[in-house]
Amino acid sequence: MQLTSYTDYALRALIYVGSLPEGSRTSIKEIATAYHLSTNHLQKIVHELGKKNYIETTRGRNGGLQLGMDPEKVNVGTLVRELEDMALVECFNENHTCPISPVCRLKGVLHKANEAFLKVLDDYTLADLLVNKDELASILRGS
Repeated sequence: MQLTSYTDYALRALIYVGSLPEGSRTSIKEIATAYHLSTNHLQKIVHELGKKNYIETTRGRNGGLQLGMDPEKVNVGTLVRELEDMALVECFNENHTCPISPVCRLKGVLHKANEAFLKVLDDYTLADLLVNKDELASILRGS
């Protein structure tokens, strides 16, 4: 299984925002600079994370980004399911055209592998990814 860059960048953005000192805010530009990402692409991702309440966005002079919920409540598996199309192969979709689908054993194997992948992600929260918060902050912001 390979995550799209969209989900990868969403996870990175949450790690960045989650590594901020309590009460601090950041900007999309700061996150994009730290990870060498396109600001425009990251803007779309942050917008969606805001709609899903993972990130709180505030406009204005004292605005910026901060986590929208406790890191312990951000389940990695749930987030990946929300952002990814989990249909690994065509036959996972309703309108597939594979002629062997009714008797194919591969789709069962792939379904089982996909479930195992997600089960591992379900065991982790953003808090688990932030246990080394000081090291992350040092690398990301030089602080």
